[in-house]
Formats: sequence, C-alpha cells, structure tokens
Amino acid sequence: MALSYDEIAEILKIIDGSSCDELIVETGDIKLVVRRHGAGGAVATPQGSGASPVAAAPARAAPAAPPSGPAPPPSGPAPIAKAPHQIEVTAPMVGTFYRSPSPDAAPFVEVGSVVRKGDPLCLIEVMKLFTTIAAEHDGRIAQIGAENTELVEYGRTLFLIDPA
Repeated sequence: MALSYDEIAEILKIIDGSSCDELIVETGDIKLVVRRHGAGGAVATPQGSGASPVAAAPARAAPAAPPSGPAPPPSGPAPIAKAPHQIEVTAPMVGTFYRSPSPDAAPFVEVGSVVRKGDPLCLIEVMKLFTTIAAEHDGRIAQIGAENTELVEYGRTLFLIDPA
C-alpha cells in the first residue's frame, strides 16, 4: 500500500498539532520518518531497494559580512495587515503558489472577486503534485498575499477575505 500525497499531508497536519516529535510509518512501499524540533530531518525511502535514506538537513546561513553602505531593502513580501473581521487563508504546505490553473489562463480570483465556499482560490505545487486551495467561507477577496510562481512557506497568508 502506497501513501498518497493527501495522506502524507494529513499525517503532517496531525503531527503539527500534537506534541509528537517523531513518527515512523512503514508500508510495503515506503518508510516515512518525520522528526521535528531539531530531532533530525524527514526521510522517505522505498522498502527493499537497498537505497540508503537521505535526510533533509536544516540549512545553515553563512555569517554575514559587515555592511559597507546603506542596508539593502528587505527582500520578500510586505506583511499583510489583517482587520479583525477578515478571514485569513494560509498556505497548508510549503510550495509554489499559482494564481491560475495554467500559465495562459486567467487567475482564479482577483482583489474584489466574490467567492463562495468551495471556490478555488489558487494552486500550490509540491514536487509536481498540485493542490487546489479552496475558499472555506463566502466573501470578497480583500488582499492577495503572494505573487504568481512565488515559493510560499507553511502558514503564510495567501488571501484575506471579507466575509459575506
């Protein structure tokens, strides 16, 4: 039995909401090892392939050189200011954000678009698997928090919706 992308995503959501620091899931096809809080990286290997697991190591930043002039402007998106009544739609995973279903298609939504529960808002692509992010509430798009084809982090605000 193989694990689907959705099943792995659900496992990661459950672990994220728990105090569990390590989980090992073995099926006939794969062994999935998930560790967090500095316990190591995530490992997924086919069973019986003789392949050694490859762990994801945390990236380490090189020491920064002292600035020799005015500081460059901060990179990345400006933070989104959320009003108390607005509904925040966040990225459920790390991946590439797409505003439209294909490069030559119109975006799913624009600022000011009226959406209903279940309407597609965007796609997030992870390793050639596309996940449609749908509206969970009726409302109007107030802000879009990412640019098309931008890499987004887990929990990043993608949309603010004024409830209907």
